[in-house]
Amino acid sequence: MPKIKLSEKIKRPPKFLTIEPYLREQDHPIPSHPDARDPRIVPLVILDYGSTLARIRQMRFVGRYLVESVRDMANGAKSIRSNPYSGQMMIDNGTLEELEEYARSLGIADIGYTKVNPRYIFNGFKILYTNAMIFTIEMDKEKIKGAPNMASFIEIFRTYQRVGEIVNQVTDFLRERGYNAHAGPAIGGDVNYIPVAIDSGLGVAGKNGLLIRKNNGPRIRLAAVYTDIENLPFSQENPHGWIREYCEDCNICIEKCPAGAIYSDPIILKDGGLVYIDHAKCADPFSNDNGCTLCIKYCPFSYGDYGKLKAKFQNYH
Repeated sequence: MPKIKLSEKIKRPPKFLTIEPYLREQDHPIPSHPDARDPRIVPLVILDYGSTLARIRQMRFVGRYLVESVRDMANGAKSIRSNPYSGQMMIDNGTLEELEEYARSLGIADIGYTKVNPRYIFNGFKILYTNAMIFTIEMDKEKIKGAPNMASFIEIFRTYQRVGEIVNQVTDFLRERGYNAHAGPAIGGDVNYIPVAIDSGLGVAGKNGLLIRKNNGPRIRLAAVYTDIENLPFSQENPHGWIREYCEDCNICIEKCPAGAIYSDPIILKDGGLVYIDHAKCADPFSNDNGCTLCIKYCPFSYGDYGKLKAKFQNYH
């Protein structure tokens, strides 16, 4: 009898980690599109396809970050009860600048703004507002250079936890000033952050399926804050489209992947989204004692000068 795959059976986190128990009469959450994709809960994928013993051994190094990430998810969901509903839906430049300075003081690298396409909300999930602030946090360059090792593995989970904590702090900042907000954590979010970040102009998806950003390539983690502020500086263009063409010539992430988990040509889903990674194959090296992260480590954008890479690419094209 074939083993039941937990990641196929369980598509949602426990209800207390979602906004549903905390919705009030004045809340009107936005559901996913009928063609939206199903989410995958990464820890369950690892249990299905990776080494359970290795994961147990790793808990002494990253367990606290996972526990804190779950705590931040719960706090973010429950805190929607603190939305002031003051009717304030416009933000002045001074307050927006103050918010951005505050976020950067907490460790945020970049901020993008966009409206969330309901196709990017995972099937069966909801968010309170479609106006989104997308935040990136940088993974330490030297630690990722050493991958695969425990320092790089810890850095992955540290940044997951930290950016999830930061978006809760940003929602508190907004609520104290009369604005409504809903924190979207890095782990267990309701939305596929990669296409949303692309729409915000922050970067594009590389062949490794990760967002590639100007200043730090794929060495980032993403989280979001959803709000009903109507006059955010939404992105009108994405200047990083050439990166995708660069990836077509590069392919180093495909060559370096120890599991052959990266597709040469992505699979197109019914929602128009793209799948770049065979998650079952990816889970195997990632579940090793020291993790993997090689597709980030070897990406030229992780360490290379963006301007020089672009100039070199354009000279050959």
